[in-house]
This record gives sequence, C-alpha cells and structure tokens, in this order.
Amino acid sequence: MTKFIIKPNHLNRDEFLTPFDKIFDQLMLKQFPNFQEEVGVSFNQGAYPKVNVYEYDDKIGIVAEIPGLDKKNVTVDVEDQVLTISGDKHGFDDSGGKCITRELKQSSFKRSFNLGEHLDGDNVGASFKDGMLSISVPKVEPEKPKKKFVKIA
Repeated sequence: MTKFIIKPNHLNRDEFLTPFDKIFDQLMLKQFPNFQEEVGVSFNQGAYPKVNVYEYDDKIGIVAEIPGLDKKNVTVDVEDQVLTISGDKHGFDDSGGKCITRELKQSSFKRSFNLGEHLDGDNVGASFKDGMLSISVPKVEPEKPKKKFVKIA
C-alpha cells in the first residue's frame, strides 16, 4: 500500500494577505474615522465572511464571498438595526476516508453590521448566486425639519 504525504504550503493566501488587510483597515479608519456613524457599517479585521461594502446615492450594498454553500445554508436577518449574515459549513462529504490535511473550515459563522439610523433595516434585500451573497440596504431619507406656523393672538 502506498502512503501519500501531503504537506500544506508554509505560507497560504490568508497568512500572506492578512497583514495587508489589517494595514488597509487601519488606513481606512484613519482616513474615514466617522464611517460607521455616517454609513452604518464598520471595518472589521479578520472577520468571515470577507465583504466589500459599496455606497450608492440611495443604498448601501454588501457583497460577501461564501464559497461552497448555497442559499439554504445562509441566513440574513435584521434585528434592532443589526444586520447579521450567518451560515453553516458543516457536512462536507469525506466519503469515509481518513483526513490527512484539513484546511477547509467546517463550522458555523456569523457576522453582524450595525445599520445605524441612516439605513432602513425593514427593507433589506438579498440574493445569492455562485457563492456570492449580495445585500442591498436602502438609505433612510433624512427628515426635513418641520415648520409650524404659530397663530399670533
């Protein structure tokens, strides 16, 4: 019987890019210190799933990369203006074989975003295709100051 020995790369993609991600997040926080209060989402170092956040005139878009799952394994919910992406990456088929190297995550995950007062948590939309989750959060129209005329007696 032949025995296979598989050695993982000493420096995988995440180990290489994580320091750069942290530097980028720190630069963004310095450049835009009020980003979370103004837009409603924050930079979150090392979180999973990784996301891109886009600002449009009328909404915020969040795109999350969640490979290996389909939409029945992913949940998006909003409670008390906190949007949460969660999912379950359990149950990979191992075909009864003995695992020699384990690099694929088999766990649950949860990532949350504080929507703040400028985003409409009641009208969030989401779609999922080919491991990409797209979420659309409409902006709230700022209330215009009400002007009340007082009758002079």
